[in-house]
Amino acid sequence: MTEIWLHPNRRALWSTLATFAALGGLALFAVWKFESIAVQLIAGLLALIALLMVGAAAVELRRPRIAYRDGKVLFNLRGSAPAAVPAEVVEAFFLGQGPAHLPTIHSEIPECVNLIARLSEKAPEWSRVEVKPALGQWCEGYVTIRGTWCEPLTVEVIRRLNRRLRELREAAAASAGEAT
Repeated sequence: MTEIWLHPNRRALWSTLATFAALGGLALFAVWKFESIAVQLIAGLLALIALLMVGAAAVELRRPRIAYRDGKVLFNLRGSAPAAVPAEVVEAFFLGQGPAHLPTIHSEIPECVNLIARLSEKAPEWSRVEVKPALGQWCEGYVTIRGTWCEPLTVEVIRRLNRRLRELREAAAASAGEAT
């Protein structure tokens, strides 16, 4: 069973879902109301695109940014399957700050609070993984998750993540002690 550690930004995803659902509804209304084939085709295409966007937002609502399953920490920072990092490789979580990767206003680059996961140097195979730049960055053994696209990041969230990581380490140490 998958244990969710960090949720996506539900407010942004619900807003996206609602906006495209409304747009799709308007497009379907236009298909029904107008007799022009050209208008109906364009509105139908718009309704189809809106439906696809509603589906994509619904999928993202269910996909946590960080989860845990079967001894692996799952980082969902790609469009495909999550990066499944062995839990013993993840050393700690902490807060950081960086660019939000949002449209700029008056050439000012907006910044946001980010979550950073430090990975063990003893696992160089996890030092770099390709991710969507809007969702985060993964290089030199540090996984940065942009706060724009996850639940609000607070000190309590970081404490909760580190506490769960410590519990997993203690359980692994206890079961290793029983095995000997």
